[in-house]
Amino acid sequence: MLRRILELPLLVILSGVGSLSMLLPAAHAAVFSDFDVARPFFYGAIMFFLLSVVVGIATSNYRPKSVPRSQLAALVGAYIWLPILFAVPFDQAVKDTTFANAWFEMVSSFTTTGVTQYDTAGRLAPSLHLWRALVGWMGGFFVLMSAVAVLAPLNLGGVEVLSGRVPGRGAQGAGQITHAAGPADRMIRHSATLFPAYFGLTLLLWVCLLIAGETGLTAFCYALSTLSTSGITNGQPMATATGGLISEVLVFAFMALAITRRSLPGAVLVDRNRSIFADHEVQLASFFLILVPGLLFLRHWLGALAENDILNAGAAFRALWGGLFTTMSFLTTTGFESADWQDARMWSGLNSPGLVLLGLAMMGGGIATTAGGLKLLRVYALARHGEREMDRLVHPSSIGGGGDGERRLRQGGAYVAWIFFMLYAMTFAIVVAALSLRGLEFEQGLVLTVAAVTTTGPLAVLATEIPIRMIELSVSEKVILGGAMIVGRVEILAILALLAPGVWRR
Repeated sequence: MLRRILELPLLVILSGVGSLSMLLPAAHAAVFSDFDVARPFFYGAIMFFLLSVVVGIATSNYRPKSVPRSQLAALVGAYIWLPILFAVPFDQAVKDTTFANAWFEMVSSFTTTGVTQYDTAGRLAPSLHLWRALVGWMGGFFVLMSAVAVLAPLNLGGVEVLSGRVPGRGAQGAGQITHAAGPADRMIRHSATLFPAYFGLTLLLWVCLLIAGETGLTAFCYALSTLSTSGITNGQPMATATGGLISEVLVFAFMALAITRRSLPGAVLVDRNRSIFADHEVQLASFFLILVPGLLFLRHWLGALAENDILNAGAAFRALWGGLFTTMSFLTTTGFESADWQDARMWSGLNSPGLVLLGLAMMGGGIATTAGGLKLLRVYALARHGEREMDRLVHPSSIGGGGDGERRLRQGGAYVAWIFFMLYAMTFAIVVAALSLRGLEFEQGLVLTVAAVTTTGPLAVLATEIPIRMIELSVSEKVILGGAMIVGRVEILAILALLAPGVWRR
C-alpha cells in the first residue's frame, strides 16, 4: 500500500502531507479557544487533502516518459505550489493581511529562509507562529529528501564536486535514476532512514530546551527552526531566550548538524572511507569558527581596548561566546543572534559587522544538509585548487598528492564549483538589478538579495544599521525576493539541468 501511494506524482504526495499538517495548528488553536485561527486550518486540511486524493486517483496510472526530468520538475514545482497551499489558511487566519503577504511568508518559511513581515509584537497568534515554524521544518526535511533521492542520483546539489561527473547525469547517464532504483523505492528507503533521525533529534532538542527553562511553544519553535536552519521563532528571539546560555549551547550543538552530511543517517557519501574528523566541510567550518570569533576577540586590543576591560574575564567570555554562536548560526544559514552578540561587537569595536555576517551566509553549510549558501565543499574545492595553482607557480613540474580523490576534487570538482560560483554571482547581480529597478536602494537590495539566495532571512534585520522591514516592500519586490528564495533553495544547476534537453532526452 505504501509503495502504491509513493508511486503517485511527487507533488500529489507532498500536497497530501502538507494538508494533513494543517491539523496541528488547528488543534493548537482549538485548545486555546482561538477558533478564528482553528477553523481555516481545519477546513483547509480537509479541502486540500480531498483535492490531493482526487488528483492522486486521476494520475495513479500516469508514468512520465523521463523520470529524471519529472523528478526535477516536481522539485521545482513543490516550491511554487506548496507555498500557495500553505498560504490559504494563513491568509484566512490573519484578517488584516493580503494573500501576497501570506504567500511571501510561506515561501520564506518553506525555503527555510525565515524572514518575516510580521515583526510587530502580538501581530500573529501563537498558532500562526507554530505554523510558520512547522512549514520551515517540513521544508528542511524536503531539502534532505530531495538531496538524497533526487539530486544526488543526478550529480547535483554539491555531489558533483566529489563525483567528478557531469552535473545532471548519473554514473551511467540520466538513465541511472530509473534503472538503479525507482523513485518509489528511493523515497521509501530514504524516508525510513532520514525521518526517524530528523524527528527524533527535533524532539530531543525540544525536551532539552524545556529542561533548560524555555516555555513549550518557544522551545518547540526553536527546535523546529534549528534542525531546519530556518531561524523562525514565535516572536521571542534567541537573544532573549529564557534559558540563556544553556539554551544557546544546546542550539549551538544541534546547529552543527548542518555543517556536514555525515551527521545524519542515509547521507550522500561519495567518500565513505573518510572519517568525520577528516571531512573537508568539518575542517573548513572549524577554521571559520576559530578565525572569525578569534579576530573579533583580538581586535579589542587593536583599537577598542578600555582600561576597565583589561582584567574583565566575564566580558571576554561573553565576547568570545557571542562571536562563536553567531558565527555558527550564520555559517549554517540559521540566523539566530546570541544574547552576547552585542557584547562581542562592543568588545571588538565593530559598529557594522554586516559584511562578516553576509560573508558567512554566502559560504553556507554542508552539501545535502538543510543549510543554504554556496556550500562549504565548493568553497573548499576552490581553495584547494587555488593553493595548487600557487604551488605550481613555484614548482611547475610538481605532481599534486592526496590520491585520486583529492586530485579529482582539485581539478574537476573545482571546475564545477567555479561554474556554480559564477552562476551564483550572476543570480545575485540579476536580483539586485531587479530590486534596484523597482526603486530599492543598493545597500538594502544587496542585503535582501543575499538573505534570499542564501536562505538566511535574519540578515535583513542584523546585517544593516537600520533593520529592513519586509512589510514595507511592494508586492513586486516581494515577488522578486520570493523567486530568489526558490532559486537559492533549489540551486541554479538543478534548474539548468531541468531545462537542458541533453539531460532528459534519453
